[in-house]
Amino acid sequence: MLQIAFIRENQEKVVKALAKRNIDAQASIAEIISLDEKRRSTQAELDNTLAESNKLSKDIGELMRSGEKAKAAILKEKTVSLKESSKELAEKLDVFATDLTNKLYTIPNLPYDLVPEGKTPEENLNVFQEGEIPVLHEGAQPHWELVKKYDIIDFELGNKITGAGFPVYKGKGAKLQRALITYFLDKNTAAGYNEYQVPHLVNEASGYGTGQLPDKEGQMYHDAQDNLYLIPTAEVPVTNLFRDVILNENELPVLATAYTPCFRREAGSYGAHVRGLNRLHQFDKVEIVRIEHPEKSYEALEGMVEHVKMLMQELKLPYRILRLCGGDMGFASAMTYDFEVFSTAHDWWLEISSVSNFETFQSNRLKLRFRDKDGKNQLAHTLNGSSLALPRVLAGILENYQTPEGIVIPEVLRPYTGFDIIN
Repeated sequence: MLQIAFIRENQEKVVKALAKRNIDAQASIAEIISLDEKRRSTQAELDNTLAESNKLSKDIGELMRSGEKAKAAILKEKTVSLKESSKELAEKLDVFATDLTNKLYTIPNLPYDLVPEGKTPEENLNVFQEGEIPVLHEGAQPHWELVKKYDIIDFELGNKITGAGFPVYKGKGAKLQRALITYFLDKNTAAGYNEYQVPHLVNEASGYGTGQLPDKEGQMYHDAQDNLYLIPTAEVPVTNLFRDVILNENELPVLATAYTPCFRREAGSYGAHVRGLNRLHQFDKVEIVRIEHPEKSYEALEGMVEHVKMLMQELKLPYRILRLCGGDMGFASAMTYDFEVFSTAHDWWLEISSVSNFETFQSNRLKLRFRDKDGKNQLAHTLNGSSLALPRVLAGILENYQTPEGIVIPEVLRPYTGFDIIN
C-alpha cells in the first residue's frame, strides 16, 4: 500500500496520479488525511499521558522514601485517573489506526510516469511485436477441437470429477505440459533465478502482503474453517518468503522462481474468448520474482521483459508486448507489460504473461526492507512476471503448430517431451 507519509506530503500528486487509473480519489485521500491527523493527535495525547504517569510514579517513589506518605497517596489517586485515560486513549488510537489501515488497503498503487493514459485494454500501447502469424492448412481447428481429436486434454472428465474449468491432461498432453514447466524452470534458473517449491495455500497475512486481499478476495478460493486461501499465482507465497525480512544492500537483487498450480474463481467470466484453455479455475504457471534496490528496479523490469521475450523466441510463437494503460493495470502495479500470443482460433491476441514493477507498494505491506550503506532501513522494490502461464502457451502451440499430419512439437521442447509430433 502507499506510505501514509508520502500521501500526507503529496496529496495533490496522489490524486492526480490515481486519476490516470480513472479513479476520483479526492474524497478517499481527504478521509485518509483526516484519519491520520486523528491518529497522530491521539498518539501525541497518549504519549503525554504516559509520560506524566511515569513522572508521577517516580515522584511517588521519592515521596515514599522520604516518608511523605500522605502526599504520595494523593499522587497515587492521580495516577489511577491517568491510567484510565491512557487506556481509553489506547483504545481510541487502535480504532483510528485500524480504520486508517483499512482505508489505505483500498487505494491502488500510483502509475509510473511511463504508463499511458487510457481506460480500456484497447488503449494499451503496443511496444513490440515479433513472429509470423502462420497460414494454416484448410480444415485447421481451434485447440479445444484439437485436444479432442488427439485425446490429450479432457474437459468433460474434469467437469465430472470437479467442475467446469478443471481440465484433465492425458498422455502426450500431460507430457507436453510437464515439458513446458521444466523448460521454463530450466531457463529461469539458468538466468540466475533461485528455484523454490512453495505451499499452494496461504494465510490471510500473505494475501494482504502482496495485495490480493482485500482487492481480489472474491476471486480467491477460501477455506473458511482454517482461514486459508488457495493461491492465484506463485507470486503470493514466493514474495511472502521475504515478509518481515531486512536484507543487506549487498544481498540485492534477490531472484526467485517457482512452479505452482494456480486457482482462480474467475467469477463473471464468459464469452467466446474463454473457451477451452483460455479461462480456467485451475492452471499451471511458472513465475519469476525479483526484490530490487529502488534505483535499479526499472532496469530490472526491462530485463525481465527481455527474458520472457527469449522464451517466446525459442518457442517460435507469434507474440506482442503491450505497456498497459492506467485503466487496465492491476491494483498493486506501478507499471505492467503484458505479453500476448496470437490465437489462430480467435484470430486475436490472448494474454500469456504480465511482468510488473510494484515499487514499494507490496514491500510496505510486507515490511520487506534492506539496510543501505548508511545503515538505514529502506523499503525494497518488488517485481514479478509470468514465465510463463501454461494454458494459453499450450493453446498457442497446439493451434500454431498444427499440420495435416499432427501437431509438431517446438524444437526447443523435444528434449523434454521425448517426441516431436502429436498424431
